[in-house]
Amino acid sequence: MEDLVVVGGGVIGLSCAWRAAQAGRHVTLRDPAPASGSSWVAGGMLAPVTEAWPGEEGLLELGLESLELWPAFAEELSAAAGQPAGLHPEGTVVAATGSGDRAELDALAGHLARLGRPVERLSGRELRRLEPGLGPDVRGGLSVPGDLSVDNRALLAALRAAAEKAGVVMEERAWEPGETAPGTVLICAGAHSAALHPGLAGLVRPVKGEILRLTHRHGAFPVPTRTVRALVDGRPVYLVPRPGGLVVGATQSEHGFDTEPTVGGVRDLLRDAERILPGIAEYALAEAAAGLRPGSPDNVPVVGRLDGRTLVATGHSRNGILLAPLTARLVVGLLGGGAVPAAVDPARFGRTGT
Repeated sequence: MEDLVVVGGGVIGLSCAWRAAQAGRHVTLRDPAPASGSSWVAGGMLAPVTEAWPGEEGLLELGLESLELWPAFAEELSAAAGQPAGLHPEGTVVAATGSGDRAELDALAGHLARLGRPVERLSGRELRRLEPGLGPDVRGGLSVPGDLSVDNRALLAALRAAAEKAGVVMEERAWEPGETAPGTVLICAGAHSAALHPGLAGLVRPVKGEILRLTHRHGAFPVPTRTVRALVDGRPVYLVPRPGGLVVGATQSEHGFDTEPTVGGVRDLLRDAERILPGIAEYALAEAAAGLRPGSPDNVPVVGRLDGRTLVATGHSRNGILLAPLTARLVVGLLGGGAVPAAVDPARFGRTGT
């Protein structure tokens, strides 16, 4: 079968490379540092419902479709890699502090109910029965057992191992703008994709997100079993369990390709996270990092054909890990001559060729 060069070794590139190799393609993956970048920094939430807001119904449907693929995807990946894929099967709770935060969550719950996706509304006391570490500032919220999470670093390690076992050749060097290769090229370079093809100019931008990693210390309050998302005086924060600790995130700002965590970002995340889970004050601060989410003009991924020899899978914004199984399936379909949904096709921006 025709060769495929995958440009970019984050969660999207690795997933597509693995699935394409399984489908019989001769695959080379090019990235100077595979399994790094925003995929390495991510929180790993698989949360289409708690990410849903009015006006993003198409994105919700994509997320729900991909979430359904995740259990089988993770099981197959673990078997292929010979190591865990990191899926965390516990659900999500969403906490609110003041009356404005509770009103916003009520609006989200109402929106989801109208879409036929009801969630359970809980009082602060009921939430604390589920997660005893929630503090007294939590006045109410939602339970969303279907929104899951995955250890992103375990996932990346498993994807790389599975891809290499499937025959993917890893070349740890950059792909230069204007470079060509035999066969088909798939651009999965995240926030850097726009520089690699004229059809992506202006379609993908870097959106900075800062995260913290906290390590549980002896005697501190236990790590929550579920992902905890929250609104604190209108500011979103999330706390995602990991073996032995938590990931806390995430700020959002647009400052080009700046990947330095800031004092202000660390301060704000710790302040809001401690309002929700006071016990984290006894945890150790193990890491502060920043990544660049690949944003698109409409916050929906860009997946499809750019010209006769070039495909693209980028622009996943905050949903790259969630949408990885679905994106890989769409790309394999494209390689076989299929089509993609209009919602993700670059044709919606008038950016396709032949």
